[in-house]
Amino acid sequence: MVAKLPAVEPWRPKPKMSVVDLVAGFSARGAFNGGRLAEACRLYEHVLGSNATVALTLSGAMIPAGLGGTLIELMERGFVDCIISTGANLYHDLHFALDMPVVQGDFRVDDEALAKDGVVRIYDVFITEKVLLDTDLYIRKIVERIPAREPLSTARLHRILGEHVLEHAPHPERSFVAAAARLGVPVYTSSPGDSSIGMNLAGVKFDGGRLLIDPDLDVLETSAIVHDAEQNAVIMIGGGSPKNFYLQTQPTLWQILGVNKGGHDFFIQLTTDSPHWGGLSGATPQEAVSWGKVKPGQLKNNVVVYSCATVTAPVLFGYAVARCKPRKPKRLLDRIDDILADLRRATGAKRKPGASGKGTSKK
Repeated sequence: MVAKLPAVEPWRPKPKMSVVDLVAGFSARGAFNGGRLAEACRLYEHVLGSNATVALTLSGAMIPAGLGGTLIELMERGFVDCIISTGANLYHDLHFALDMPVVQGDFRVDDEALAKDGVVRIYDVFITEKVLLDTDLYIRKIVERIPAREPLSTARLHRILGEHVLEHAPHPERSFVAAAARLGVPVYTSSPGDSSIGMNLAGVKFDGGRLLIDPDLDVLETSAIVHDAEQNAVIMIGGGSPKNFYLQTQPTLWQILGVNKGGHDFFIQLTTDSPHWGGLSGATPQEAVSWGKVKPGQLKNNVVVYSCATVTAPVLFGYAVARCKPRKPKRLLDRIDDILADLRRATGAKRKPGASGKGTSKK
């Protein structure tokens, strides 16, 4: 058996190496998470050569760490078609567009001294309280002007924010929320109340505002996007609520709406979570098969890289930019009403009031 397996080759770095050379070196070694990262790069390259709809889920504090520019590049190249993020990442994205300071600090610091100076810390990134208050004011002014005609999904709210940034912010080119609005990429948040954006929405409502954000619309819109896709791929930065929120689209379709897509076709996760603690924010791809979230029998299309995403994401996305031709953006948000209508037509003959559809979902 061993004689039939590829050998692990000693690898030596060379001057002026590219990210493609680096990934090739990981492939030559093929061991541990360097090997898994190379595997993820090759899988993403394969996905981008297909017509798969690519969703990216974003947890943690990746935007304050500087990932926003990478997301802009990916969206412009058609490498990401849909985003599900924590609200915090979307909130901090606005600082960059508004030319507010987000600075490199040090985690070995006296936090009581920072608090006295009006500075908040995200590990080794520092933001002043003034930045937070000015960003809050910016959001509130936009939200207060939105007509409260009907409930909005978070993607429609974020498009309004992004369009305002495009028209009025000093540096819209630094905002991935603005880029998403420009490129028709829907950006959802799985927990609308769990961020400063949600806090400001609540504050406006407390003062008499009537704008309503409806998370149920997010569930339906993301499920419709998955239903619409020829194939579905997901790249997860970290885990958390964004990961499960997007993967649950498949059970929503078969378990609730009676339309069986069979699970996601491609699954890439960059995480520091460990499955043996009972976490991993929605389980390994193997476990997700049992929930109908990931298609069975396609282990080669599922990769988990156990390492910090601030290290692995730049390699994964840098490799894709270097190796893959741009794709035509799908502009899903521009078509979301039609995509929802298609889902309603597909489920119309099967749906009854109060019926889950579960009894027929696996047939």
